[in-house]
Amino acid sequence: MNREEIRRRFTFRTIRLEEAQQAAEIEQICFPPNEACPPDMIFARVAMVPDLFLVAEDRKTGKIAGFLNGIATDEAKFRDEFFSDSGLYQQDGKNVMLCGLDVLPPYRRQGLATALVEEYSRIERQKGRQRLVLTCLDEKVPMYEKMGFRDLGEANSTWGGEKWHEMDLPLQEPPYRIRKARPEDLDTIMGIYAYARAFMAAHGNPNQWGPNQWPPREL
Repeated sequence: MNREEIRRRFTFRTIRLEEAQQAAEIEQICFPPNEACPPDMIFARVAMVPDLFLVAEDRKTGKIAGFLNGIATDEAKFRDEFFSDSGLYQQDGKNVMLCGLDVLPPYRRQGLATALVEEYSRIERQKGRQRLVLTCLDEKVPMYEKMGFRDLGEANSTWGGEKWHEMDLPLQEPPYRIRKARPEDLDTIMGIYAYARAFMAAHGNPNQWGPNQWPPREL
């Protein structure tokens, strides 16, 4: 389905407290026993941080088709305690450690997982969050890369007795971007060299880039 079709079929909203049991059951369906978070962890997240628990509700059935949830923190690296201890939540945390992207089998391969990530990213970006961080198994890396996540290598996680990748998705545009120089940049580039040359001369290094105005403009 395209984005418009997904929006027509699903409502994206914060989870309701009475849906905690439904979410816990979905978690058990979507992950094998060694990877699924037990119900008490899901219940705690729904109770403590419902604003970071986004669900996609099927408009026809009124039931949850999938969800994405996490814990906000100022920490930069994922650790397994984010799964088990909702008390690590920091309301103004600059990052969100994602604890689960769940889509029920009948709704898979239709773009719902991507839509959940996009909607979650939009909401948290508006709050000023910096990054979404998750862990995933090797075979899931390409899927998350298509969603914009970067593979950061092996994660500091032994959850479920597995080896995990840590990935992140930056939410804010950097204050600058790196690109190749253009011909119209030449005056600015030469001005930077002139400023740097004068600065070095004023601080005891008059020969920086040579006394003959190196590099020449023609270079």
